Amino acid sequence: MFTIGDFARHGRVSVRMLRHYDAVGLLRPAHVDPSSGYRYYQATQFARLNRVIALKDLGFTLDQVRAILDEDVSTEELRGMLRLRRAELESAAAEAAVRVARVETRLRTIESEGTMPPDDVVVTSLPPVRVAELTGIAASFEPQDIGPVVGPLFDELCCRLDDAATAQVGPGLARYEEAPGEDPITVRAGIPVAGEAGGLPIVEVPGIPLAATIIHHGPMDGVLPTTHALAHWIAAHGYRSIGLAREVSLDCPDDTTAWVTELQQPIIAV
Repeated sequence: MFTIGDFARHGRVSVRMLRHYDAVGLLRPAHVDPSSGYRYYQATQFARLNRVIALKDLGFTLDQVRAILDEDVSTEELRGMLRLRRAELESAAAEAAVRVARVETRLRTIESEGTMPPDDVVVTSLPPVRVAELTGIAASFEPQDIGPVVGPLFDELCCRLDDAATAQVGPGLARYEEAPGEDPITVRAGIPVAGEAGGLPIVEVPGIPLAATIIHHGPMDGVLPTTHALAHWIAAHGYRSIGLAREVSLDCPDDTTAWVTELQQPIIAV
């Protein structure tokens, strides 16, 4: 038998916590001295303690922990429950990380307002280009919705062009159009080619008579400061945007922080 202090030390929990577990009926002492009130535990109770701690650390309430343990689930069943709960927590953590990244992007956008040098924007005309193209639908034009659509489209394009032994003759071009509905966006991923493309659709992308262009450095989930700077420049210089900007992938190494992308916003003078 272990005193409550010894059991707490071996179980790596506090005496206060063991007293609380006793009070709520989650882990009763094996014996309580009737005269002194001292609590004593058996070594076999470490198994229940370990289950309590594991379930609690995975986010279950004490009532839920008690219900699970009182059902006398097997070790394999408990292991499966813990794995499922761990997966849920990992998913929630990943979603939280994405939200934090979005907040950081918005903060950078706020901090960079009005700081973009005017010579970073170039007004030019863009020639037509012949591309092999694949199309998808994104839920919105927000970076977190565009990325999961446009990335796989380009991956599939590259694989199919490689299989067809078709040479790429220019950087990848992403185009966007408002789809039917309030928020959906049609995503068009294209790669310039000279000849046939192994059955891939070939599209003649029209040129743009007048476009304001700017270079974005880094991953596209952090593009908002650049797009906002471009929008401010367009408004400040007597132009108006037409439609959604194109994105030309000038350099896309494995390290996304080294990506170089040109944003091409069609404009007209006002």
